[in-house]
Amino acid sequence: MESKRIGIMGGTFNPVHTGHLLLAEAAAEQAELDTVLFIPSGQPYMKKNIYIAPAKHRLQMTKLATVGNPRFGVSDIELRREGYTYTCETLKELKQTYPGAELYFIAGADCLFGIAKWKNPEEIFRDSILVVAVREGYATPDMLLQKKMLTDSFDARIQLLYFPKVELSSTDIRERLAAGRSIRYMVPENVAAYIKEEELYTSENMAGKA
Repeated sequence: MESKRIGIMGGTFNPVHTGHLLLAEAAAEQAELDTVLFIPSGQPYMKKNIYIAPAKHRLQMTKLATVGNPRFGVSDIELRREGYTYTCETLKELKQTYPGAELYFIAGADCLFGIAKWKNPEEIFRDSILVVAVREGYATPDMLLQKKMLTDSFDARIQLLYFPKVELSSTDIRERLAAGRSIRYMVPENVAAYIKEEELYTSENMAGKA
């Protein structure tokens, strides 16, 4: 990959859904990215009490979801790492893999308020530009104040990404699947077919029985 401006789209992707794809496309367009790399997380330390589908399935669903966009790619960098996965470690490894590339870490607005408590935030800001999705094109005074605080405290580079409000969540999708309800248009058709074929997010495995 010879890209010079690489977007990093991390997440559990449990499962990946249309909202993830829309956010990545918006980031690619507004930040003028050459590539957006989707990185399914391995063992996220902040999500200990929910059912997470096996890594191989989350990786395959992400590949299926992104296959139609030549600007999207998928990396298993975090799935190959043992133990909890941390953004600072992923960015450090990516800097070594793509020397000279500018990394853009894509995240939701809530990240703006929580990232200072992540592991080694100073390394995250050193190794990447934070691209934060601002819903409905409006940055609240709290967001602007937080942006300034992070810039002053960590010399952070932060770009606001204007993104329409999309009411989709992996949690809701899992719950709908467990209840036997439709997820049509919430995930790409090939992802929905894969979930059905592999019997993911059934009421049984959601309850921890499988």
